[in-house]
Amino acid sequence: MKKINRALCVVNLHGMETTSALKKYFTKQLLAWHSTENDRSLPWKQEKDTYKIWLSEIILQQTRALQGLPYYLKFVEAYPTVTDMAKAVDEDVFRIWQGLGYYNRCKNMLATARYIAQNLAGIFPSTYDGLLSLKGIGPYTAAAIASFSYGLPHAVVDGNVYRVLARYFGIEEPTDTQVGKVIFQQLAQELLNKNDSAAYNQAIMDLGAVVCTPKAPACLQCPLQEHCVAFKRSLIPLLPVKSKKVEVKERYFHYIFFIAKNEVWISKRGPGDIWENLYQPYLVEHNSPLGLHSLTIHMDINKLGIPVVDIVYAGNHSQRLTHRLIKTSFFVANVDTVMPIPGIEGKWVPLEALKNFAFPKTVVQFLEKKLYF
Repeated sequence: MKKINRALCVVNLHGMETTSALKKYFTKQLLAWHSTENDRSLPWKQEKDTYKIWLSEIILQQTRALQGLPYYLKFVEAYPTVTDMAKAVDEDVFRIWQGLGYYNRCKNMLATARYIAQNLAGIFPSTYDGLLSLKGIGPYTAAAIASFSYGLPHAVVDGNVYRVLARYFGIEEPTDTQVGKVIFQQLAQELLNKNDSAAYNQAIMDLGAVVCTPKAPACLQCPLQEHCVAFKRSLIPLLPVKSKKVEVKERYFHYIFFIAKNEVWISKRGPGDIWENLYQPYLVEHNSPLGLHSLTIHMDINKLGIPVVDIVYAGNHSQRLTHRLIKTSFFVANVDTVMPIPGIEGKWVPLEALKNFAFPKTVVQFLEKKLYF
């Protein structure tokens, strides 16, 4: 604990340890900016309905606000209450989620909605610990809901908050270490305005999103610039610090659209891998990229027993996930007739019906480009 306490004694540019007065200045300036200059408008910011706050926070996990906004609006329209979502068909919910990625969030969201509706009479827990016990909710999301919905004094710490605190106080402890996480959480809690935690939490996240951005921050518009260590010492590109580099594994997918007249064959991905429960065309995964000739030799289409008239290369796409880079090549194979593909459970559906199924973002972008959507 000594090490953590020492790390919290950040030295400001006057050579003085961070004082209580400087922390109060941080909070006061931040809230003043929030009440007078922060014009970032998002529909969930003034919301008091716990269901809608929870929904927005689940969508915003690993997703930028502007990207998540249209999804939030679609979900609220389709499922105005948690009970409505609890009654929904899984595939309908996944179809709305389509394109957001990290599909486990959607799976957990459905499980929590059903638990709330069936076990808690449609009412969310009103305590931090109660919220934390729900599927898909971690410390950040529990703190956000507790603060925004119930006004409880819990500070949120996300990427925006790490960045603002690291730069302002000149904290060099990596944010991805256990020590670093404790330091930032403790500091965030100290700075929190406990009388209006919702306003404070919203203010610091908005400041990180629109002013103290990862690249090219608008320092001249920042209300905290006067005492910002990173600004005064030209440390902005160096803070916050991360100690670990994410190791990215490349995977090579080769999707074949078997098309018979106006129908296409698709199957649902199973559990235990990315894109669980989403639909896809016929997949050949290999340890390296395959061209058209190599693919036909590798998979030996003749052994599938499908009467292929012709097969052509139709494009490629790369999608970066947290720990993976999915490199996908697309092929279209015209076949004589609709028939089962041996050994794989799937179905033939009309091309115009593809919009009714949830696909991975990579496949969606291909379908949109080919005007199948």
